Amino acid sequence: MTSGRRPRPVRGAVLLAVVAGLLSLTGCTRAVAGTPTAGAVGPLPGSAEELEPLIVTDVPSGRARLPDDEVHPPAGAKRAEDVAGYAADPAREREVLEDYGYRYGWERFWGDGPTSMTGVFVDQFDARAGAGAYAEDLARNDAEHYDGELDEHPPDLPGGCRLLTVEEPRPAAALMGPAALAWCGHGVFSVGVTAVGPTVDAAEAEVRAVLAEQLDRLPPR
Repeated sequence: MTSGRRPRPVRGAVLLAVVAGLLSLTGCTRAVAGTPTAGAVGPLPGSAEELEPLIVTDVPSGRARLPDDEVHPPAGAKRAEDVAGYAADPAREREVLEDYGYRYGWERFWGDGPTSMTGVFVDQFDARAGAGAYAEDLARNDAEHYDGELDEHPPDLPGGCRLLTVEEPRPAAALMGPAALAWCGHGVFSVGVTAVGPTVDAAEAEVRAVLAEQLDRLPPR
């Protein structure tokens, strides 16, 4: 891995884009069928499509799941070129992702409007070191981008997890309400969960609950 190469907050850009997209989806109440179940422990996914069944299907808040093709950029399967496309310099970002050993990922969103949303980002890497470094760097970049409070050792979360809370979003950050964001390295996976809610405590509770289930659904570290 090349020293000093950190990803720009491209996943923060996804959150901002989805929040903006929810302005046109406020009336959407169609939920996707599914109940939370523990994922089977088995071999590592060999593709984004094999990763998809391991992604959580519902969130504790009861928010409606947003169809992948109705958010912008579209959710669902992600490859390096998709993630790199969020950046101002996609070619440079692609090089950065290759340094981390990025393979593929999956995104999923739920929401009832721009002040009520949850997002899950799961990405798979060639090795544990790449996944851990990616999660760590994204947490620090998002902390700078959103000007929030970053806890690098949050209580009751596994080692390698970082929790960012944003009590009063700056207008420039484009968040529509209090938010919480968590990033964890879990074996060869980077797991991110974000939530915007009525209070930062509500957003954090949502993030903690969704994160716990998502980690349980992945192969052991």
